[in-house]
Amino acid sequence: MSQRSVFFVSDGTGITAETFGNAILAQFETKTRHVRLPFVDTVDKAYQAVRQINHAGEIDGTRPIVFTTLVDMQVLSVLREGCKCMFLDMFGTFVEPLEAELDIKSNHRVGRFSDVSKSQAYHDRIEAINFSLAHDDGQSNRDLQQADVILVGVSRSGKTPTSLYLAMQYGLKAANYPLIPEDFERQQLPPALLPHRAKMFGLSILPERLSEIRNERRPGSRYAELANCRMEVSEAEAMMRRSGIRWLSTTTKSIEEIATTILQELHPQRLAY
Repeated sequence: MSQRSVFFVSDGTGITAETFGNAILAQFETKTRHVRLPFVDTVDKAYQAVRQINHAGEIDGTRPIVFTTLVDMQVLSVLREGCKCMFLDMFGTFVEPLEAELDIKSNHRVGRFSDVSKSQAYHDRIEAINFSLAHDDGQSNRDLQQADVILVGVSRSGKTPTSLYLAMQYGLKAANYPLIPEDFERQQLPPALLPHRAKMFGLSILPERLSEIRNERRPGSRYAELANCRMEVSEAEAMMRRSGIRWLSTTTKSIEEIATTILQELHPQRLAY
């Protein structure tokens, strides 16, 4: 089967089109080449996009697939009429039926991210990212009362990427702290964390996988030895059980799955449910 080109066309960043399109394409085991065409917000740019899409179809020998979130009807019609492709207009698919159901005309506004950048929610998200970076890997104990979530676990168990995902995707202030041998010797959580136990969530990982990850960073080190990884994971899990901290193993889970589980367990007040 020849490779098929998939285009994500938007008058804005294209994030919505790409996220939705990738979720749909993940249901099919087929090889595709992804092309992002953001900021297609004029008729001239639409004609350029049409030429690029049709050229890809000629090269591939198969019809391209186009996911679009275009709002401007004139720009949209250029693509719809000019593209020799499978055309999937996501706003047309969902917005128009909702207009009929709600008996309300949608805003049909282009580039909503420019509005978002001026909103309080956007400001809060940037603040959350800065907070998470400042409180990564136990760098700071300051202002922990502001944290929505505090992740704990052994080094390289997935705390940093999960913290940043929670900040970027949900605007949550997420701190993370590594559990280290000194904590195991004391058999107690880091003292700075004790007043915030209700916000804490633990991440663990299979020792074998942890050893593989650590060997990529520090090959042949004591830090990466399987025996040491087994000890750290065992001690960390025992500490979390004693402290009543909910936790999960990240070994086979994506960042999205980890974050979703954390949100279900902790229900941060910043989020509306």
